[in-house]
Amino acid sequence: MAEMTMARFHEVMLVLYAVSLVFYFIDYLNKDRVAHRSAFWILLVVYLMQSGFLIAQVIEMKRFPVLSLYEGIYFYAWLLISLSMILQAFYRVGFAVFFLNVIGFIFMTIHTFTPSQAGQTTIEHSLISELLFIHITFAILSYAAFAMSFVFAVLYLLVYNMLKNKKWTSRFTRLPSLQQSMVGMKVSIYIGIPVLLISLILGTQWANIVLDKWSILDVKIIGSFFLIIIYSFVLFLQRSGRLSVNDFAWANIFSFLFIIINFFLGSKLSQFHFWM
Repeated sequence: MAEMTMARFHEVMLVLYAVSLVFYFIDYLNKDRVAHRSAFWILLVVYLMQSGFLIAQVIEMKRFPVLSLYEGIYFYAWLLISLSMILQAFYRVGFAVFFLNVIGFIFMTIHTFTPSQAGQTTIEHSLISELLFIHITFAILSYAAFAMSFVFAVLYLLVYNMLKNKKWTSRFTRLPSLQQSMVGMKVSIYIGIPVLLISLILGTQWANIVLDKWSILDVKIIGSFFLIIIYSFVLFLQRSGRLSVNDFAWANIFSFLFIIINFFLGSKLSQFHFWM
C-alpha cells in the first residue's frame, strides 16, 4: 500500500512538472505573464515535493540517497530543477530554465517508470562511507555542470541562427545574449572538469580501500576519464582560438551526449559501478 501511494505521489509530481513545462513554452511563444507565473508556481510545488521526498529518504535511510543508479537519477533531476530555480531567481534567462527543466523532466520520467524499483541494487551497508558518498555526489554535481554547458550551447546556436536570419523579435528578449551563452558554456566546463576529477580521485581511493578486486580499466572509469579529456581538449581549442564559438557550442552538445551514454551504458557494463 505504501509503495502504491509513493508511486501515485511521483506520478502526480510528473504531471505537475509537465504542466509547468507547457506553461513555460506558452510563455516563451507569447511572452505571457500569466503563463510565466503559473509555470513558476507549479514548478515551485514540484520542487517542494521533490525536496520533501528527498528529505524523507534521508531521514528513513539515515544517509543521502545517491548510492544506486535509481537514487542517482532522482538526485540529478532534483539538482537540475534546483539550478533552474536559481537561474530564474537571479539571472532571468527564461529559456535556459525551460531547457534545464526539459532535461530534469526526462530524468524524472525515467525514475518514475523504471521497472522493479524496489529491487534496485545498492551497496551493502558495511561498505557505505563518507568517501563513497562524496565521490558519488561530486560525480552528479559535475554532470549537472555539464548539463548547464549543454543548455547554454543550445541557446547560443538558437540565438545565433535567429540573428543571422534576422528573425529576432520581442518574443525572444528573455533569451541570453551570445556573450552570456558563451560565458555560461565556459564557466560550466570550468566547474565540471575539476569536480569530476575530484570525484574520480576519491572514487579510486575508495576502491583501493574497500574492494578486493577492481580494475582501473573498468568501462565506467575509462569513460569518466575520457569525459575529462574531451572537455579539456574542447576548452583548450576554444581558448587557443582554434575553435569558433559555433563549433565550441556543437562540441558541448556532442560531449553531453557522451555523458548520457557513459551514465547509463557505462553503468551497465561496469564490473563494480552497479550503483551509478
